[in-house]
Amino acid sequence: MATERLQKLIARAGLASRRGAEQLIVDGRVRVNGQRASIGDSADPSTDRVEVDGQPLPATTRAVHLAIHKPIGFLSSAHDERGRRSVVSLVDAGGERLWPAGRLDVESEGLMILTNDGDWANRVLHPRYGTVREYAALVNPPPTRATLQRLRAGVELEDGPAQLLDARYALPPAEVERDRDEAGAWIRVRIGEGRKREVRRVFAAVDANVERLIRTAIGPLRLNGLAAGQWRSLRPDEIAGLAGTRRGRR
Repeated sequence: MATERLQKLIARAGLASRRGAEQLIVDGRVRVNGQRASIGDSADPSTDRVEVDGQPLPATTRAVHLAIHKPIGFLSSAHDERGRRSVVSLVDAGGERLWPAGRLDVESEGLMILTNDGDWANRVLHPRYGTVREYAALVNPPPTRATLQRLRAGVELEDGPAQLLDARYALPPAEVERDRDEAGAWIRVRIGEGRKREVRRVFAAVDANVERLIRTAIGPLRLNGLAAGQWRSLRPDEIAGLAGTRRGRR
């Protein structure tokens, strides 16, 4: 078998995305034949011993691709050093080790993807594939139409300019449980970059607070009946569409 980059081998084994695998290597947690690995190293899994945290790289397992509606208060990481609840704990993966492909803040809600397929997750997450995320945001005070136009044109954040692909008044989908005493206006937001807390920071730049933030779509994938805490396996066409092989650009 030919040699392959370590981050690809680690991702295919379901331990992390390629980006996450690179961080494992940088942190010194990966060894090849007993030697600490470096970014750019390759290995042949048929002849080389690759270890992560002292454990041999597991054989490739069956690929699992799940959609889940993350409730508020759950972390979007596989585990937490402080013992807080992870979104992964909500699913029964049949013993497979899963991790989130992409993240949501602990106070945010909505659609997430859980998988053990690192190569596939890399195609979903990589900016060059242009996966659009859609959100329902409860914003207070309610922004004017002129303010929404300003956000579509772009605002300056501390880490550079940012703009919303779309921002308009629209009620959240039926999967979102509404609060009787909610204050503000619901805005449908679409973004292409997905920087850390980007939606919240964009509205903060125009003196508006996002009271609730629910992700309702990732590319062609939508909540499609998933209530908070519920999950389901992705269909083959959804898996292919998210990876870009059958994606209709949104």
